[in-house]
Amino acid sequence: MEFALFPLNESDNNWIELQNGRLFYAPNFLSEQQADQSFLNLRNELDWQQEKIQLFGKQVLQPRLQAWHGDKSYTYSGLSMQPQPWTPTLLELKSRCEAVAKHTFNSVLSNLYRDGQDSMGWHQDNETELGTNPVIASLTLGESRRFVLRHLSTKEKYEVELGHGSLLIMAGETQHYWQHSVPKTAKPKEERINLTFRHIR
Repeated sequence: MEFALFPLNESDNNWIELQNGRLFYAPNFLSEQQADQSFLNLRNELDWQQEKIQLFGKQVLQPRLQAWHGDKSYTYSGLSMQPQPWTPTLLELKSRCEAVAKHTFNSVLSNLYRDGQDSMGWHQDNETELGTNPVIASLTLGESRRFVLRHLSTKEKYEVELGHGSLLIMAGETQHYWQHSVPKTAKPKEERINLTFRHIR
């Protein structure tokens, strides 16, 4: 896969300052052709699993499929994931995200949303192994979905539609003061792959 360099002036202008948080959003980070090819590669390359997590003292199946790749293990909500090796597609996309985030990533959590009923509940990515102010790059391939952030104190919300080939980066103090989610929808939705690149200490 060949990727053109992301224009620096566009990169600089795509940062959004929130109260106690900082986001980067590029709706057309990948071209449609690049995004199409990446989706097909990852749909076939990754070993997608539906994992159980601990929720309110009970073991429940997550409402989506997942794969964990990289250099480090990762634990959240009672689920401990051992990394699978990097694939060529993941490495290519990691490098491209690192260039914009100006941050190195050593792991990626991939989520496969099969339809509109697959979702992600309110949470923060604030596990100790992510460090104090983690930078997390979220790349969307396939169907678009609503991504909603909610400030813990003010309850202010910020919402963006993450479409095919878009990149969202959460940085600064975002994980301390904001929760985020991908809500369910009754609208007919095709499959969506979301890659969240992160650095595990």
